[in-house]
Amino acid sequence: MEKQKGHILVLTYPAQGHINPLLQFAKRLASKGLKATLATTHYTVKSICATTVGVEPISDGYDEGGFKQAPSVEAYLESFRTVGSRTFADIILKYQNSDSPVDCIVYDSLLPWVLDVARQFGVYGAVILTVSASVCSMFWQINQGLLTLPMKQETMPLLLPGLPSLEFCDLPSFLAQPASNRAYLAEILEKFARLNENDWVFCNSFQELESESQKKKQRYCCVMLSV
Repeated sequence: MEKQKGHILVLTYPAQGHINPLLQFAKRLASKGLKATLATTHYTVKSICATTVGVEPISDGYDEGGFKQAPSVEAYLESFRTVGSRTFADIILKYQNSDSPVDCIVYDSLLPWVLDVARQFGVYGAVILTVSASVCSMFWQINQGLLTLPMKQETMPLLLPGLPSLEFCDLPSFLAQPASNRAYLAEILEKFARLNENDWVFCNSFQELESESQKKKQRYCCVMLSV
């Protein structure tokens, strides 16, 4: 049997639109001969079925009901950051003295604190941006001060490099209604502020779908940063 080339630990935010792309990413890693382990919360771990990928539970502080158990979005994200960083570290420790210690952590962009855990253990850290390259470009321009919030209908249409003219109704909800998504938006903007600290940055897209926005995005931030 061929020896596995390395061990990648993948951590997802526990929502369907995040679990699916990160699970598929983990499967692709496994298909290349890597050992891939997906970490997700106790509340969602039983829904994962993957024969080629290992699965490990992590606590978000609300193990019985997940997000629905939390009193607010802010409380949930803070609990995930505090409890999650500790229990995620336990997974790394579990493999530390085994035949397959964790070499790299790939984490969901809604969980920017994971990079600190990776640095704590001296392993590579890579963020995967689950939104499209076009939306990533918008967040990057906000981080660079080229685009400001809140956006207003009277300033439309919005003209951005590599994208068609956008009306207010075309904007993602995080940008069209930032006040109603304040907690999540803060996590996203924190991640973009720290993007260059990652060893690699992955975007959930492909060339034929968003060729122009990917070209412009690479001008602002490399899709894959050098180690």
